[in-house]
Amino acid sequence: MADDLTLTVTLRSAALDARRGIVRLHPEVMAALALRPGDPVRLTGARTTAGIVARAESTSSRALLYADDLILGNLGVRDGGQVTVTPVPVVAARRVTLTGPAEIVAVVSPEMLRLALLGKVVSAGDDVSLLPQDVLPGAGDRGLVEAARRSLANRVGYAWTSTLLTVTSLDGPDAALVTMDTVVAWQDGPVTAGPSVESVPVMTTEAPNLDDLPGLRPQAKELEELLDLGFNHGEVLARLGTKVTLGVLISGPSGSGKSALVQAVGAAVGASVRGVWAPELAALTNNAAAARLRELSQEVRGKTPAVLLISDVEALAPREEPGPISTVFRQVLAETVAAGAAVVCTTSKPESVDPVLRAPDLLAVQLTVPLPDAAMRREQLAALTRGMPLAEDVRLDDVAGRTPGFVAADLGALTREAGVRAALRHVGNGTGPDAPTVTMADFEAALDVVRPTSMAESTLEVAEVTLDDVGDMAEVKQTLTESVLWPLTYPDTFARLGVSPPRGVLLYGPPGCGKTYLVKAIAGTGKANVLSVKGAELLSKWVGDSERAVRELFRRAREAAPTLVFLDEVDALAPTRGQATDGGTADRVVAALLTELDGVEDLRNVVVIGATNRPDLIDPALLRPGRLERLVYVPPPDGEARAAILRASARAVPLDASVDLDELGAELEGFSAADCAALIRESALAAMRDSLEASTVTAANVATARKRVRASLDPNQVAWLAAYAETHQP
Repeated sequence: MADDLTLTVTLRSAALDARRGIVRLHPEVMAALALRPGDPVRLTGARTTAGIVARAESTSSRALLYADDLILGNLGVRDGGQVTVTPVPVVAARRVTLTGPAEIVAVVSPEMLRLALLGKVVSAGDDVSLLPQDVLPGAGDRGLVEAARRSLANRVGYAWTSTLLTVTSLDGPDAALVTMDTVVAWQDGPVTAGPSVESVPVMTTEAPNLDDLPGLRPQAKELEELLDLGFNHGEVLARLGTKVTLGVLISGPSGSGKSALVQAVGAAVGASVRGVWAPELAALTNNAAAARLRELSQEVRGKTPAVLLISDVEALAPREEPGPISTVFRQVLAETVAAGAAVVCTTSKPESVDPVLRAPDLLAVQLTVPLPDAAMRREQLAALTRGMPLAEDVRLDDVAGRTPGFVAADLGALTREAGVRAALRHVGNGTGPDAPTVTMADFEAALDVVRPTSMAESTLEVAEVTLDDVGDMAEVKQTLTESVLWPLTYPDTFARLGVSPPRGVLLYGPPGCGKTYLVKAIAGTGKANVLSVKGAELLSKWVGDSERAVRELFRRAREAAPTLVFLDEVDALAPTRGQATDGGTADRVVAALLTELDGVEDLRNVVVIGATNRPDLIDPALLRPGRLERLVYVPPPDGEARAAILRASARAVPLDASVDLDELGAELEGFSAADCAALIRESALAAMRDSLEASTVTAANVATARKRVRASLDPNQVAWLAAYAETHQP
């Protein structure tokens, strides 16, 4: 067994390892150093750093150490430099102090920072990222790591994945492992105190003003009235022989401003707000967590008016498999509320919260923070850019229209990125003392990199296409405009005329003929929030899970209204009842879907689009009026449409004058839209095979591609679908 080895470092890390402090070695090298995956190592180059080791592929070089750019920077060497690898014992760091950008220090608590560093081996002077080490052993509880990931995305925005921090001091050996026992601190800032009663964070951020929270005025007013009545008008309640329960559950998408709402309302009614992050409490032992809960309860009860704010409450009181701490939490919650103090819990996953918490003596009041629509996003952008020097060409209405699915945190990240782009441009141009301004071009650049976080699990990317970009299909586009865009864009007109808008549309046609592309075009035209899910994704082998997934999908759609719900492969989700052999799961899912579409709870400003190749397999009840009532046949393209598709696909392809797309479109009988696009791609590849210096795609290249790309449409299926369309004309 060797004490150390000198290897050549190379910049090539696995995607899951990047910036997580992981290095990879050949299995035989690991054996020679008596290392196992997850063991710490000291790395010595121009300077000394540390990492944790993982196995490289068996085909990798025995002479190489595989690392990422962060490790290379900490080593002070370039790709191809020499590095000495030395095994070190696993020793937990007692205290780690870090520094970083001021905007990160201001919003990331040391407790959240500790969860991001769990399982990493650090040295003084190292640069570290906020990306959690969730690949190798030692990363801690997966649920807590995931909670940290969500919270970092909410608080920091997209930049959390690229931000680097510096370890300024380390109390422990020169290579130490960050654990839940490690005290983590910001330099000259807040600090944790290990996994003890004192370690749980108390959030004391400065309360925002209600004017800075546009779009939340109805929720703010309701919460303010409730707290004001409970705190300041108890004598009125006593004379009326009643009392008010100050337990509130606020649900809404991550980053939508739930905690900020509570802070602002607390300041408005003169109440102090003490906050605790539930995942950090759940990480403690049961005794420590129970003690901390009782301590917080006593604190707010002794300082009335006071509000106890518990964020991400599902970590303390999960619906599935609640632990002992859940029972203690319910008891403490009941005692706190009964004593006249206020407890406000927030969650982005209300379906994951123990329903017992909604009892009348616990969280009796429930508020929902919706996903902002275009008008609300416009208000939020106006508030966020209030102190920002905007150029005359900035159109906030346009920015609001192009940000469906964005919550307040995403819009904050967007404005920050636009400001950074403006600053870089100002500094790069050397404009000196001239006052910089943020232009529309800066917002355009920011929109290219900032993505919404609230709907990441089931969203359809809104492409830069509209119905105007869809060639031919005039009748189909008109039907979709009336059935989908009008209800989302002009709901007041339907109300004025006293009619209910169509609830849903079923697109059916042969595979590859543009059904999904049409939905993307509709989304791009309407600028609505879009929830997209394949039918099979909602199905689960566990009893009740599929129905719960359907309910959750439509709950999110109601919160995000106006919303377009796209159910791809809907025949897999809603087959004809009574014919499946899956124990009744499909039948229950169909029943849940029918209930959501026209049940007791109204589905306002929500339009559902289903897509399928087999409309005959869908349960007939789903196609009745009030459900997917409009059946729209998307036919295979004819010669003229094929030529239009070829032109659209070849927009960025330099075609030779010898290529006649009109003639080619007429020849491609049996080709779908996808086949036409594939033909253009294959033609370009054929030109590259002839010469990598080729500047155009010739007719000969197209002829070569014709031999490789075949028509995929089945004439029998097309004929059957055409006959089905004839018999199901509206």
